[in-house]
Amino acid sequence: MALRTALALTAAASFCCSAFADDGPAGPVSLFDGKTLDGWHADVPAADGKPETKPSFVVRDGMLVSLGSPNGHLITDKTHENYRLEVEYRFPGKPGNCGVLVHASTPRALYQMFPQSIEVQMNHQHAGDFWCIEEDIAVPDMVERRGPKENWGINGSKARRILNLTDGSEKPLGEWNRMTIECVGDEVKVWVNGDLVNHGHDCTAASGQIAVQAEGSEVEFKKLRLTPIKSLSEEAPGQPAAAE
Repeated sequence: MALRTALALTAAASFCCSAFADDGPAGPVSLFDGKTLDGWHADVPAADGKPETKPSFVVRDGMLVSLGSPNGHLITDKTHENYRLEVEYRFPGKPGNCGVLVHASTPRALYQMFPQSIEVQMNHQHAGDFWCIEEDIAVPDMVERRGPKENWGINGSKARRILNLTDGSEKPLGEWNRMTIECVGDEVKVWVNGDLVNHGHDCTAASGQIAVQAEGSEVEFKKLRLTPIKSLSEEAPGQPAAAE
């Protein structure tokens, strides 16, 4: 009887250990190792069948750099759900356009370029806008921030842009900005330099890959850190933890 009990306890312990191991990392993990683009893959339509095409994404001086062209996306190999993503970025030269895409799935779903996703805009002086790319999300004051309801949509010429709450949160050009994106369930929250600039709900996706864009301007990233959020109860509403 004692032997049977011991075996049962051992089996239970093994099951628990396996279950926790399958849950993935419990703490923050860097999506960029500072040296390589391991864990990511590029989708650049202009490079199809043209191995001589210059890369759109490189590692330089310990930073991940989007060179801006040819246009495309750098996409995580893994999918993620329920997390906080901390991004530190800057436009080292002229200001321009870029974005972080969350809940990305089908590649080239829009205009044979953009993966199905919700884009968190980084366009200079518009950081934190949402763009709906074959996925949708809602915010308070939708008509004021998205336009007339009859124009809303998730593709083509539809009203896919949802304005943020403030365009005054970015640092001056050339300085580092800190963007924090929390994706929990069907909600997406965005902070820029500590200011809550967007909070969406009823998102039509709750998991997916993460992507950064090459969309015309050079952007440097020195941090892409993901912290899993295991349950809603683990996170109190309000400010995210301060960046290091």
